[in-house]
Amino acid sequence: MFFTPRQVEIIELAKSEGKVIVEDLANRFSVTSQTIRKDLNDLCEARALTRIHGGAIFPSSTENVRYEARRSIAASEKQAIGRAAAALIPNNTSLFINIGTTTEAVGEALLDHHELMVITNNINVANRLRIYPGIEVVIAGGVVRGSDGGIVGEAAVDFIRQFKVDYAVIGVSAIDRDGALLDYDFREVKVAQAIIANARHVILVSDSSKFDRTAPVRIGHISQVHTFITDSCPLQPVRVICKENGVKLIETGAGNAEK
Repeated sequence: MFFTPRQVEIIELAKSEGKVIVEDLANRFSVTSQTIRKDLNDLCEARALTRIHGGAIFPSSTENVRYEARRSIAASEKQAIGRAAAALIPNNTSLFINIGTTTEAVGEALLDHHELMVITNNINVANRLRIYPGIEVVIAGGVVRGSDGGIVGEAAVDFIRQFKVDYAVIGVSAIDRDGALLDYDFREVKVAQAIIANARHVILVSDSSKFDRTAPVRIGHISQVHTFITDSCPLQPVRVICKENGVKLIETGAGNAEK
């Protein structure tokens, strides 16, 4: 689903304030309440928000936002993160890419590379990269998750364990202030853990909205990655963890620099 600029702003308001009210939004955007209700209905149908009486709230910590909706959230930030990650990956190398809209942005930024072997459990990445002759795509076997095209399950884990690659690009659903990396689906977590264990250099890519969310399943800890790329890292405890564990923090937002 394509979101209008107003709908994207409504999502951001709900995320920052916890909830949005129809009448307040109508006044803010100078539109009718009926128009706002339609916006909220569309956003809730896409699971970007959850409807409440008189408005909507951001989804709970146990409910993931629908994949197509996530593509519209922080899209420009994800593109900048993707370019920064691709700049770290040389030609003539091998890498894992896992499921996620930010990891897809990395795949998009790799199109000009050559002599790459990309192993992925992300059907969207595989389909995008497969037509480029300089990139060999190897796709994991297993259960295809209908919601996002992620390949999960023990078969995917066993497949990933056959490789030892130069780089891994991983995304997560949430980052806790104690450095925990979190996701919603324990099957995807097993794949991500196998990817981390079988890469020489792990690149974590995540936009700053992931600091505002939580999820129930633990992937690992930020100290297990080598490079963390985000548009902005607002949590000082995470900055400290990166510094103490030799994790290179790259912030791509305006006015940010590598740490």
